[in-house]
Amino acid sequence: MKKKELAILLEKVEDITEPDVTEEQYSTPATVASELLHFAFMHGDIANQVVYDLGCGDGILGIGAKLLGAKTVVGIDSDEKVIEVAQSNSKSLGVEVSFRRSDVREVKGEADTVVMNPPFGAQRKNRHADRFFLEKAFELAPVVYSIHNAGSESFLRSFVPHAAIVRLPVVFPLKRRFWFHKKEKKFIDVDIYRMERK
Repeated sequence: MKKKELAILLEKVEDITEPDVTEEQYSTPATVASELLHFAFMHGDIANQVVYDLGCGDGILGIGAKLLGAKTVVGIDSDEKVIEVAQSNSKSLGVEVSFRRSDVREVKGEADTVVMNPPFGAQRKNRHADRFFLEKAFELAPVVYSIHNAGSESFLRSFVPHAAIVRLPVVFPLKRRFWFHKKEKKFIDVDIYRMERK
């Protein structure tokens, strides 16, 4: 499946209706999700692999991984309402993804690949949330794909020195979501990282 075809399919994923700002529940846009998943697919990290989606939200990354031929996909989120939305999305796109409600820090399992758009830690309640997502991701799998603010590479290289890192810069179109957003849409430079345990 081509990246553009995947993006078109992922546009059908319904967003959550009442996002929680303290949990940084930002939906991953279909264009960004398809970039990450195509990047992973081209590295052989999706097809016939066990894939975990940490902080899955509406399920877009996990659903996309399944559309690209992942053997098994497990989506994890701590919010029950969000899990219900993700389950509905996977059903409407005709793929089977196992969605589980759990705090990311308590997840057990073994995967080939983790895909995630973790909280950036911008909200006080979520300070350094990206760190425990990264720690858990490497507990679960040898290969991790993650979205971070542009300019995070030096932090990642120091935080996960045991990983070989490849960076893919992308633009993240952020729609107005919370009361403090001034514009209808803002474009943020972010990086998708492929990190593989050495």
